[in-house]
Amino acid sequence: MIPFLLYVAIFAIAFFVVRAVAAGAARNDYGSLKTVTFGDESAVTPDRTASVISVLTVFFMWGTFTGSSLLPQFLHMPGPFSGDTSFEYTAVDASGAEDTGTVSVIVYDSESAPAKPEVEPGEGFATNDSAVIKKWGSGVIAVQSNDLIKKKDGAKVIAINGTPITNGGTVEVDGGEVTLTDKGTPNFKAATGLQMDPLYLPSPEGVWSRVLRIADEGFRNFSLWEHLGYSLFRVFVGFFFGALIGIPLGYAMGLSNWARGWFDPIVEFMRPVPPLALIPLIIIWFGIGENGKIILLFLAALWIMAIAARSGVSGVKISKVHAAYSLGASKAQIMRHVIVPNSLPEIFTGARVAMGVCWGTVVAAELVAASQGAGMMIMVASKFQLTEIVLMGIILIGIIGFGIDMLMRWAESILVPWKGKG
Repeated sequence: MIPFLLYVAIFAIAFFVVRAVAAGAARNDYGSLKTVTFGDESAVTPDRTASVISVLTVFFMWGTFTGSSLLPQFLHMPGPFSGDTSFEYTAVDASGAEDTGTVSVIVYDSESAPAKPEVEPGEGFATNDSAVIKKWGSGVIAVQSNDLIKKKDGAKVIAINGTPITNGGTVEVDGGEVTLTDKGTPNFKAATGLQMDPLYLPSPEGVWSRVLRIADEGFRNFSLWEHLGYSLFRVFVGFFFGALIGIPLGYAMGLSNWARGWFDPIVEFMRPVPPLALIPLIIIWFGIGENGKIILLFLAALWIMAIAARSGVSGVKISKVHAAYSLGASKAQIMRHVIVPNSLPEIFTGARVAMGVCWGTVVAAELVAASQGAGMMIMVASKFQLTEIVLMGIILIGIIGFGIDMLMRWAESILVPWKGKG
C-alpha cells in the first residue's frame, strides 16, 4: 500500500509541476495546431518529460525500498533492525510459582552468523538464554530447554516483558516481536522496517553487478549474449510464421463468408487459451527440442495476427470500396489499393501485441528442456533463489521487448503514414 501511495504522490506532484512549468512555453506541433484534440488519438503524443520522470520514479522507488547506495541515506525507507536486543519471559510451574528469565538476542546482517553469546543463568528456575537471528529473519528460542523446571514438568510461558501471552499470541518488543508458538515456545522475529529483503528484491546496483558478472563469465556454459540471442531467434521465428499464416487467415475471414464461418469458431476457441496450457501437448506432439519451443511461440502469435487482420478488413470504410468500384477497379485492385493499406494500422497494432505476448511466452517456451535462453536463466535462477539473475532476465527481456516495440512503431510511421488521418 505504501509503495502505491508513494507512486501516486510522485505522479501527482510531477504532473502539476511540469504543467506549471510548461504553461508559458509556446507549442507548435501537430496536436497543438488542432482546434479539437480530446478524443483524437492522432493528436496525442508521448510527453518525453513524463517518460523520463516515470522511469526515474521507478528506479527511485526501487532504490528507496532496497536501501540502495545510489540514493542518500535520508531517502531510504526505514530499514530492518540489526544489533543487540533482549526481552523477558515469565514462566509458571505446576504449583503456580512464577519466575522471569532474560533472552539476549543478536540480530546480525553479515554473511556468517556470529557465535551465540554466553549469558549467566541467573537465579530461579527460569534461566537466562541467548539467540542469534539473521536480519529479516526469525527463530524459535527454546527457552525452556535449559530451565530448571521444564515443559514436561508442567512449566509454561505466560508473559513476554510483563504482557500476558497465550499460544499463538504476539507481543511487540525492542527490535522485533515475539510470538508464542502452538507448543508454547517463543519465536522472535526481527523488525523488518519498510525495506525489502534482498532475497525478494535486491538493490539496483546488486542487479547491475550481476549483469556485469554474467556478461563477463557467462551462465551455465553460455554467454549472456548467447542466451539473449537464442531467445530472440525463437521469438522472431515463432512470430514470423504466426504472422505469415495469421494475416492471410484474417484477410480470408474478413472477405469470405465461407472462410469466416469455417475458421471463426476455431480462432475464437483458441484465442483465450493461454500458451502455458499448451505446453503438455507441445511436448507430447513435438518433443522437447527446438521445434516445440518455436511452435508454442507460433501459436501465441497466430490467433492475435488473424484477429488483427480480420479487424483491419472489417474497419475499412465501405465508402472507399464503393468509390473504387465506381472508378472501375477490379477486386485485385481494391485489395491492393484499398483493403491492404486501410487494414495495415490494425495489423501493426496486432503485431505489437503479438510480439509482446511472444516475449511473455518465451519464458514458458524455454521451460521445455532448454539449455540456453533468457527464460531458462530466469527459471534456473529462481530454483536457487538467485533473485538478482531473475530480475536481470526480466529487465533485459523488457528492454529488448521495448526496443522491438519502438522499432515497430518507427516502421509503422514510415509504412503507414496515413494512420489516424482519415
